[in-house]
Amino acid sequence: MKIKFPTPGGVGELQGDPLQSRRCYVEAVRKEQKWNVDNAPDQIPPSKKGKTPKGEDPEEIETPAKVQPAEELLNIEIILGNPDKITRISSHLGEEAKKEITLCLQSNADIFAWTPQDLEGIDPQVITHHLKIDPSYKSVKQKKRHFGPEKDKIIQAEVSKLMAAGHIEEIQFPEWLSNVVLSTEAQRKMKNVH
Repeated sequence: MKIKFPTPGGVGELQGDPLQSRRCYVEAVRKEQKWNVDNAPDQIPPSKKGKTPKGEDPEEIETPAKVQPAEELLNIEIILGNPDKITRISSHLGEEAKKEITLCLQSNADIFAWTPQDLEGIDPQVITHHLKIDPSYKSVKQKKRHFGPEKDKIIQAEVSKLMAAGHIEEIQFPEWLSNVVLSTEAQRKMKNVH
């Protein structure tokens, strides 16, 4: 991942290392003890200070597959009888709070946007994305990328949904076009990102 940000001397860049980030995450999850005033670093046995058990390679230790929620969550049907339209709330809430939140969500079910078509009534000035491009910079044409047949179908389906909802429209501007980027969601579905 690369982040660009303005500085007084131009544009600064910060590039992350996904592998190193994952290692840090795994190390944080693997911590056995919680830190408090009574559990200072100098009281931890030497074998526990940032080391793995003898003979184990840190790369070979099994890592958690995905991040888990901090607490157990309850599924709430926002539209009764429709199990596809749910949200989750904390299981640690009191019965009265659960009932109140559930009733509030169900009584306001019409404000949830489940598909791009559900967003039609929102003023474009509220949700329109504007690129802040300095007009003094010259446009750069990107090399066209080719995708496999499966990804082409996914891209076409997403574009069709957005066009049907009126969120995007076809333009003819051959000098400068941005390539489509696919990202993988947690459920292993492909999703369009522009």
